[in-house]
Amino acid sequence: MAAKDYYQILGVAPDADADTIKKAYRKLARKYHPDVNPGDPSAEERFKSISEAYRVVSDPEQRKRYDAMRNAGAGAGFGGGGGFEGFGFGQPGAGGEWRTVDFGDLGGAEGFNLGDLFSSIFGGRQARGAGARAPRKGADRRVDVRVSFQVAAKGGQVEIRVPLEVECPRCEGKGAEPGTKVETCPQCGGSGSVSLVQGGFAVQRPCPRCYGRGTLIEEPCARCRGEGSVTEPRRVKVRIPALADDGDRIRLRGQGEPGPAGGPPGDLVLTVRVKPDRFFRREGLDIHCTVPITVVQAMLGTKVRVRTIHGTKVEVRVPPGTQNGTRLRLKGQGLERDGQKGDQYVEIQVKVPEKLTAEERELVEQLGQKLGGE
Repeated sequence: MAAKDYYQILGVAPDADADTIKKAYRKLARKYHPDVNPGDPSAEERFKSISEAYRVVSDPEQRKRYDAMRNAGAGAGFGGGGGFEGFGFGQPGAGGEWRTVDFGDLGGAEGFNLGDLFSSIFGGRQARGAGARAPRKGADRRVDVRVSFQVAAKGGQVEIRVPLEVECPRCEGKGAEPGTKVETCPQCGGSGSVSLVQGGFAVQRPCPRCYGRGTLIEEPCARCRGEGSVTEPRRVKVRIPALADDGDRIRLRGQGEPGPAGGPPGDLVLTVRVKPDRFFRREGLDIHCTVPITVVQAMLGTKVRVRTIHGTKVEVRVPPGTQNGTRLRLKGQGLERDGQKGDQYVEIQVKVPEKLTAEERELVEQLGQKLGGE
């Protein structure tokens, strides 16, 4: 199997940021999309490779694992192509026998698991051969959930649509068009994995001929295109806790991807994204807002009605001679947690007219002269 380097496929540097990766993906996806290139199998294959690469490197967790694997193989056959050909290291075990490493069981620092990495690279599933029939926990699904400022501050329930990968109902997960031929892969014997002897280890990796399936299909399923799974949206109701901040995470146990071979499902991990409010902003339990008044109101004093986050309006007295940037405190009108209440701070913004009529200018000049004479 040809070595794969996801960064090379997308045409970006390994240290490219998320925006650069997204722009590169969109450009290539538009160019090689099957709808733009009807009847061109090479374009379709390129589009699949681009989508696969983006799926891995656009997800922070998968990218971290992929980079670790890529770096680990740099001096052991991983090569500039960044694929999995020839990955091996170490020395023979006691007595000179070859030691076999099964990536599905090999763990590492910070939860790094090469079995999970192969799962993400080969279509989001473990190999379907004999060695992969043991039930395993499904992958976690990570989704951003956008909520209003009010919901984030006071808490509330929102409904989101989550795309989840499920077994294709047309082919029942086989990846083959119903009624077509499915053969056991002759290279791996249906196990879905092969051993590569190099550097003192017999390294177990997904079969390059059947891509870890354990079978060869004559005609790919029309619905899932041979993947054996399809993505379907699911509605999920989520309770957002009060005082949620942008970037907070909520984990819903058992709401992620289905587990292979009947294993338990993964988790749904939601990242809260708070939409900015046009009037309010929050600092801890305190609420801040800005209220504009005129120069005359600032000079003579006035009363303004100010909206609170609780849906009420409070009358605020602005004393004469108030300066731009003055903050007025509304005690107890902030948020509450553990018996403590925050306040609301109203910042006064004195608006100076941009244009004056001749009459207005004359009056201002007269006032200036009078105040200056005093």
